[in-house]
Amino acid sequence: MQSEDIRKKFLNFFKSKEHLIVDSAPMVVKDDPTLMFNNAGMNQFKDYFLGNRKAPENRIADTQKCLRVSGKHNDLEEVGRDSYHHTMFEMLGNWSFGDYFKKEAIDWAWELLVDHFGLDPDRLYATVFAGDHTDGLEADTEAEQLWQSHLPGDRILRFDKKDNFWEMGDTGPCGPCSEIHIDLRSDTQRQAIAGISLVNKDHPLVVEIWNLVFIQYNRLADGSLQDLPEKHVDTGMGFERLVMAIQQKQSNYDTDVFQPVISFIEDKSGVKYGASYDESAKSDIAMRVLADHSRAVAIAIADGCIPSNTGAGYVIRRILRRAIRYAYSYLQIRNPFVYQITDVWCTYFKEVFPELSKQKDYIKKIIQEEEKSFLRTISGGLNRLSQVDTSRGVIDGKIAFELYDTYGFPLDLTNLIAGERGIKVDEDGFNQALEAQRKRSRADAQKQVGDWTQVGHVDETRFVGYDQLVVDRVHVSKYRTVTIKDKSQYQLVLDQTCFYAEAGGQVGDTGIIRFGDEAIQVLDTTKENQLIIHQVDRLPKTPDVEGCAKIDTERRKCIEANHSATHLLHAALRQVLGSHVEQRGSLVDADHLRFDFSHFQKVTDKELGEIEMLVNKKIRENIEKGDFRDLPIDEAKKMGAMMLFGEKYGSRVRMITFDASYSVELCGGCHVARTGDIGLFKIKSESSIAAGIRRIEALTGEAALSYVTQLEQSVLTVKKLIKNPNTIQDNVKSLLDENKLLKKQIAQLRQKQAGSLADTLSSKIEKHRDFNLLAAVVDVPDANVLKSLVFDLLKKESNLIVLLGAQVGPKVLLMIGVDKSLCTAHSIHAGELIKPIAARVRGGGGGQAFFATAGGSDPSKLQASILEGKEEILAAMTH
Repeated sequence: MQSEDIRKKFLNFFKSKEHLIVDSAPMVVKDDPTLMFNNAGMNQFKDYFLGNRKAPENRIADTQKCLRVSGKHNDLEEVGRDSYHHTMFEMLGNWSFGDYFKKEAIDWAWELLVDHFGLDPDRLYATVFAGDHTDGLEADTEAEQLWQSHLPGDRILRFDKKDNFWEMGDTGPCGPCSEIHIDLRSDTQRQAIAGISLVNKDHPLVVEIWNLVFIQYNRLADGSLQDLPEKHVDTGMGFERLVMAIQQKQSNYDTDVFQPVISFIEDKSGVKYGASYDESAKSDIAMRVLADHSRAVAIAIADGCIPSNTGAGYVIRRILRRAIRYAYSYLQIRNPFVYQITDVWCTYFKEVFPELSKQKDYIKKIIQEEEKSFLRTISGGLNRLSQVDTSRGVIDGKIAFELYDTYGFPLDLTNLIAGERGIKVDEDGFNQALEAQRKRSRADAQKQVGDWTQVGHVDETRFVGYDQLVVDRVHVSKYRTVTIKDKSQYQLVLDQTCFYAEAGGQVGDTGIIRFGDEAIQVLDTTKENQLIIHQVDRLPKTPDVEGCAKIDTERRKCIEANHSATHLLHAALRQVLGSHVEQRGSLVDADHLRFDFSHFQKVTDKELGEIEMLVNKKIRENIEKGDFRDLPIDEAKKMGAMMLFGEKYGSRVRMITFDASYSVELCGGCHVARTGDIGLFKIKSESSIAAGIRRIEALTGEAALSYVTQLEQSVLTVKKLIKNPNTIQDNVKSLLDENKLLKKQIAQLRQKQAGSLADTLSSKIEKHRDFNLLAAVVDVPDANVLKSLVFDLLKKESNLIVLLGAQVGPKVLLMIGVDKSLCTAHSIHAGELIKPIAARVRGGGGGQAFFATAGGSDPSKLQASILEGKEEILAAMTH
C-alpha cells in the first residue's frame, strides 16, 4: 500500500464514521502567543477544547503539518541519526468535541489498524495511565478494560504520568492517554527478547504509532485539576511511522515517503546511500538530514514563513543551514543544492498539500538565495577558524561557540575540521557558553500566566467593531494577570466588543472601557487563538458591573485608511508588475503601512510611479466598499477573491471589494467606507527583505500630505542654494561629480603622503638577528592612510614587524603588520599582539596573523602603549 493510499484510507475511514474532514492548518501559527509552530494535530482546535468557540461539527479528522524543533519538542539534532525522528511530520488525527469518548476511540483505532490496514495484532501493545497520587488520580481502569476486548492482558501496560498523561502546556485541558505501540522486529528478535520489555524504551523498532488522548480535566495555574464540563477525544498518529509499519520497513526513510528524495540526492551527489545508522556513516546521515530538512523548509515557506534572523523564520533558517552543512561536510556539495529537492516534494504532495506545487518557483528561489548566502558564511567561518591560535593543540570553547553562534557551525563540524588538523575542541567550554546563552534566553522569555477568573458565562466575544465604535452594556466574561519579566499585565475578555484584535497585519485598537466612574485604559487588543483579549492598564474594581467600551476613533480612522490602501496597492502591484505578485506580509498601523510581496527584482522608479498613480486614481474615484460577510467560501472563490498562502480559511468568510473588477480580497480587518476617505497615497520606500520578497512602505491621508510637503520644502531649499534652479537635477549631478573627483584627488595626495612618510620611517627600523622592528606614533588623517603606510613599509623591508599608532580626532588607531614568513617561523600572531596594546588606550581589536587593527578612546596613553607594545614584541620574538 503506497503512502498516498494510506493517508486516503485513514481519512475515508473516519469520514465513514461521520467525521468532517478538514484541511491542515498552516504549519506556522498566527494567533497563538504560546506557539510558534503547530507541533501537534490538535493545535488548530485548541479553542474548541478551551471552550472559547464551538466546533463546526462534533467529529473532525485531518492530516496536520507539524514541526517540532523548538521548546520541549526539540528533535533537531536527532534527525538523520536515527530511523524515526523528523522536524516536519504529518499527524493523522480524529477528534470528538463532547461526543464519543474512550470506547469508540479505542474500538475504531483497533478496527482501522487491524481490519483495514492489516497490521498484525500480535505485534500491537496498548499503554494506559497508571494513576498519580500527587494529582489524586486513579489508574485508567476504564481504558484498560476496553482494551481487553482486543488484546491479552499482558500486552496492556500501565505507565506513569510522564508517558500516559497528556497536557497542552503548564495550564489548560489535559487528560490520561492510551498509546498504541507496534513491534516491527523480526520473529527471531521477538523470540529472543519479549516486546513487552521494550515498550517506551526508545527502541527504533518498538515504537508508538497512535496516541488516544481523553481530555477530561483543566490544569489550573496552581497545579490543581478541575473536571471539564464536557469530555473530548484528541488522537494523533504519526503518518511516517504508520507507513513504515504497513510497508513493513525498518525505518521511516525506507518508505516511499522518503525514498524518491534519497534517490534524487544519490543521483545528484554521486554518493550511494547505505541505509546505515552507525555514527561513522556520515554520508547516510547527511542524506537523511537533507531529505527531512528540505521537506520542512519547503512546507514552511509555502505556509508563509521566510527564513530570517528572528522568530519562526530563524528556526527555519537553522533547519536549512543544518542541511547545507551536512551536504557541505559529508557529501562535498559546495554549491546550492537543497533548493533542487523541492521539485520532488512538490510532486509528492500535489494532492494533499497543493500549495507547494503552486508556489514551486518561489520556494526554490528563496532556498537557493539562502544557500548562496550561507555558503559564503561557511567560507567566512573557515577563514575565522584559520585565524585562531591553535599552538596549544586546542580550539578554545568560546571560539567554538562563536563559530556556532555567528557562523552557524555546529560543534560536530568544528570537531571535524579540528580533527583534520590534528587538534581538539574544548567541548566543556563550548557547553558552558551554550548554557549561558540558554539561561539568558530563558530569562528573556520568562512568563507566568494566572488562571482566568470567571465573571460571566459567555467565553466567546461577539465582535461588533465593523459597525460600532462605541458599545454600551458590555460585561466582563473573565480576567487574569500575566507576569512577564517581573512586570504585571492585565487582560480582560468581554461578552461583546468594538475593539479590533491584532490580526492580518492590522494592529489592535486602543481606547477606554468605563465601569461606572472608573475608566480603564485599553493599551492593546490581541488574539489568543480566537479569543479577543483586551490588554488594560489595570483590572476594574467592580468587574461584574455593566460597562461602556469606546475605541480611539481618530486612530482607527487612520488604520482603516492604511488598511484599505494596502488592498488598492496589492491590486496595483499585480496590474503593473504581473499576476505573480502575491502578498507575503503586511503591517497596518495608524502611522503608515508596510506591504511585503513576491517579486524577484527591484521595482523601478518608473513602475513605482505607475503604481502610486494608479492607487491615487482609485482613491479619486471614491469607490464604495463592498463588505460581504458570512459568505460561503466557494462563492468567494467564484467572485475571484485573493486567497493568501499560509492562511486557514473557514467554510464561511468575509470578503472586501473596492470595485469588483479591481480589488477583491478575503479580509477580516477594518476599512474605509469609500476610497476617497483615504485622501492621498504616497510611497516612501521600496526595498528587498529576502530573496524574492520586496517591501513597500507608504503613507496615507495627512501623514502622506505632510511627507510630500517636507519633500517640497527640501527641493525649494536646494533650489535656493543652486544658481540655476531650472536645471536642479543637472546642477546637483554636477556637484556630486565634482565632489567625487575632489575626493579621488585627496585620496591620491594622501597616498603620496603615506609613501613619503614610509621613506622617512624606514631610517628608524631597528635591525635584529633574524627580524626587523619598527614601532612609532605617526600623524595621519585616517585609517586608510595608516593601513597603506603599514603595507608600504612591509614591501620596503623584509622580515619586518611594524607597530604604528595615530590619533585621529578624539580616537586612537593602532595597526600591526607582520612579514608572513615570521608568522610561520616564530608562531607570532598580530591579532594576539595588538590586544594588550589596545587595552592600554581603553580599546580593543584583533585580526589575522599577519595584520591586525584596533581602536581606543584614550590618546594620552598612546605613546606609552606603543613603547610597551614594542617591548612585548621583542620579548615574543626572542622567547
